[in-house]
Amino acid sequence: MWQKKFGLDLIALVSIVGAVALQEALTAAVIALMFASGRALEDYAEKRAQDEMSALLSRAPKLANRYEHGSVVQVALAAVQPGDRLLVRPGETVPVDGTLLTGATVDESSLTGEALPVTYGPGNTVGSGVVNAGNAFDLLATTTAEDSSFAGIIRLVRAAQESRAPAARLADRYALLFVPLALGIAAIAWLATGDPNRALAVVVVATPCPLILAVPVAIVSAMSRCAQRGILIKHGGALEKLAQVNTIFFDKTGTLTGGKARLAAIAADPLLQPEHVFRLAASLEQMSGHAIAQAVVGAALERGAVLSLPEEVSEEAGAGLSGFVDGALVRVGTYRYVSGDAEKPGWAASVLERARYEGAAVVCVAIGGRLSGVLLMADEIRLDSPRALRLLRASGVTRIAMLTGDRSDVAATIAASLGIDTILPEQTPASKLAAISAARIDGVTMMVGDGINDAPALAAADIGVAMGARGAAAAAESAQVVLLVDRLDRLVFAIRIAQRTRSIALQSVIGGMGLSIIAMIVAAFGYLPPVAGALLQELIDVAVILNALRVLRLDTGDAGRQMPPREASRLKEEHQRLMPVIDHVGWLADRVDGMPAEVLRSEISQVNAALRDRILPHESNDDAALYPQLARMLGGEDPMASMSSTHRAIFHLSRVIERLASATPQDGEAGESRRELRRTLYALDSILRLHFAQEEELYHALTS
Repeated sequence: MWQKKFGLDLIALVSIVGAVALQEALTAAVIALMFASGRALEDYAEKRAQDEMSALLSRAPKLANRYEHGSVVQVALAAVQPGDRLLVRPGETVPVDGTLLTGATVDESSLTGEALPVTYGPGNTVGSGVVNAGNAFDLLATTTAEDSSFAGIIRLVRAAQESRAPAARLADRYALLFVPLALGIAAIAWLATGDPNRALAVVVVATPCPLILAVPVAIVSAMSRCAQRGILIKHGGALEKLAQVNTIFFDKTGTLTGGKARLAAIAADPLLQPEHVFRLAASLEQMSGHAIAQAVVGAALERGAVLSLPEEVSEEAGAGLSGFVDGALVRVGTYRYVSGDAEKPGWAASVLERARYEGAAVVCVAIGGRLSGVLLMADEIRLDSPRALRLLRASGVTRIAMLTGDRSDVAATIAASLGIDTILPEQTPASKLAAISAARIDGVTMMVGDGINDAPALAAADIGVAMGARGAAAAAESAQVVLLVDRLDRLVFAIRIAQRTRSIALQSVIGGMGLSIIAMIVAAFGYLPPVAGALLQELIDVAVILNALRVLRLDTGDAGRQMPPREASRLKEEHQRLMPVIDHVGWLADRVDGMPAEVLRSEISQVNAALRDRILPHESNDDAALYPQLARMLGGEDPMASMSSTHRAIFHLSRVIERLASATPQDGEAGESRRELRRTLYALDSILRLHFAQEEELYHALTS
């Protein structure tokens, strides 16, 4: 009453005071117990959520490595002063803003949204909160921890949290209608009869136990269901808001995309096979600890490449690596490192322009002193992002926007692939905060992110969702919901659970209140004394609580309908081992017109043999053995029909290539046969890549 927050407390207070005044101590005690139980349920769930956060928050830097008298000493972050020389080891977070004294490769994705590691030379400045993605480096501190960029973002988070108006809870909104009605009926009964016991009987059966217990039971049950699926909801108010979301803002890097470099394409000199160039580059990259180098090696191993051990390896920090692989001199790194000032050949110029447009990193490869290949390393869209966005729209989300610190052309490429409504590129933490604040005028707004730069927007949104599996501690701390597993489709599960929980809670509230209103009218006419009213109210309570407990059975799914993660990984690895065949198909399609007849005949025979011996048996086995299993998991009449149709298209195109392999055009022939071969190769390349991507998205969706 002192804080002028009138809700469930008021009717409970009136009931208890009235019962005590009329010496109905047992009635007063039962009402108090029910009220305290409802509060305790929510407090317990919120405490568990806070405890789960401790592991996430431990990622924030607390210590720094400072040079003192020729040795490195670990000191508290607060002890660091401008001018201190610090050591940042591999994998550590930069503790304060500073100037590099040595070259460094850092992961800035949590601050800027840039997915790929960035290399800086001595004299460049780096901000606190970025992660060392290369070798150890020295840093000259330019700020204290309190004045660092990381601390500034935390201050923005706190300001956003303090400025956000508290949301009215579902139970309190209904209490505002129910309380005056109950007190009015009690007052009329007392005034009309002069009997205070009638008024007490009305108030006793009016005690909104469906609100006091049923709503918290439903909410805590839903929070429990979400926790089982790796979704941490910090408080019941967040769950209630989840059910009403209509606008969602996504960060790009690490949220819609994987947040790390993956091999996107291999371009090679027309006279060389792409897989040969890639194998030599990956063999040399084994000797580097750079994040991009490790991504290249990982991609080679996934594709089943047999790597050689390089010799006489030398590395130039921030530029590249050179050495001998299988007797050939190989250089990998930046274009300037491998080619100097030489003019870019035609085949390489278009690839480098594509990399610039798509925001991809490039690894140039020179063999024997000549530029021989370019590897495109990009931050790819997550497997579950397209499906998650489709399901969010099906769940009632009307607007999906992307907030990113990346360039507008890079952001537009990702947005076009996912069907995103609005793109806001080149965003700072402050501008993200402003965009969220403006959007809240139009309805309930959600922000999903994982970086330090997302923290203010997460705090300002009606619902902030942090990707906590790999995200920054600041993001997890400022969000109301944390996804503890690295899957975006868990967000859809949380929204659907919230929507159905709200529906069940409303059923309990409206049903229980309706029964209570009937009981109040009966009590007002003197047919229901206080003790009998309390017993009747208990029966109503049991009914609505049992209804609320239905939340525990929502979307439980069927374990038999899930694919074991190990099986999904095995199927994806099969695809990776087949990628060199698909790359060869695309490579040949690019060169059909200018290739001599004898060479073309040999290449077509190789492609035809690879299709016959590797691709077609794989697709036949999928159709005969795998797809029936997937159909049982998915349910329905024929859920794999479209995928099986794609198999038929692959078989048809392979037959065309087999026919053309026996009738390869002669030199100089520009007839229909070469054009048909080129069209067929391009079609097969596109269909296989799309088909593999669709299958992998399906496998991912079916895994637990």
